[in-house]
Amino acid sequence: MRKFFKNIILLIIFAIVIGEVIVRFTHAVADIPQRTIDKYGIQKYIPNQDGYWKGGKHKWKINKLGWPGELPKSYDQLIMVIGDSFIENFMNPNDCHQSSFLKKDLKGYNFMEAGRSGVSLIEAMEISKQMDSLNPVKSLIYLNDNDFLESVSEIKNLSDITQLSVKNNTLEYGEMKAQGIKKVLYNWKLLYYFYNRFPISNIKNKKDKTKDSIIISKKEFQYKTEISQLMEYIINNYEIENKTLIFQPNSNESIIQNCIKAGFDIIVLNSSNDKPMTFDYDSHWSCYGHERAAQQISKQIFKKNN
Repeated sequence: MRKFFKNIILLIIFAIVIGEVIVRFTHAVADIPQRTIDKYGIQKYIPNQDGYWKGGKHKWKINKLGWPGELPKSYDQLIMVIGDSFIENFMNPNDCHQSSFLKKDLKGYNFMEAGRSGVSLIEAMEISKQMDSLNPVKSLIYLNDNDFLESVSEIKNLSDITQLSVKNNTLEYGEMKAQGIKKVLYNWKLLYYFYNRFPISNIKNKKDKTKDSIIISKKEFQYKTEISQLMEYIINNYEIENKTLIFQPNSNESIIQNCIKAGFDIIVLNSSNDKPMTFDYDSHWSCYGHERAAQQISKQIFKKNN
């Protein structure tokens, strides 16, 4: 009997090893870079990492400043591109990033991206304040409605992202959750593969998160006061003169007007075309979507200056 159990254990270990090799060789799951928190409280990635996206058709790279993508050869005439997972954009190769397409249309400028999934508006402003040391001529901040609503802890408290407490008029910096567990999960590819395929403990959480997001969007008008307080804090604590807010198609008009009233330059993207901007299987922009967005931005970015 002891020999039987020993053989079973050896068989399981062998199966795990073979499964790990297959998952790694076929890139059945995406490599996920590890995060850190800098001295300013900003979550970014540990510098100089690289890895494959799911399927292994392209690689992502974290530069020495802790952001995805390549750094510009020069910081002269610099335009910053700041945002959440749309700008982080691990699902597309480097030549399908906003900076690549913007560079094609605006050849006299250099571009640098600072993107990370989960970035709220208030954290994007914190990132832009840090990047202002590079003296950019313009900072583009890419947003959707929830980036405003999730910036205020009184609307929805989220401990893992940077938020503003409008009640106390103070910033609450995000904390990284379950860092040790995530490190094991992302490095043990077979386990991560099964976690993605059969996320038993997370099915309800994912459904609830989607539901909450939809409810927040529909109830936006009841948060007019909080959004106004958010904008007042931003006006008083950040340089907004060289900041342009890039709104996704069909963004809430009252939020847009609030930003215009605050003094921001605004660009609202238009998705009406014969081809969708997003993937069929994902809500993020495809390579075509990034190109379409960059084309619209390039035509409008300096419109008010001419």
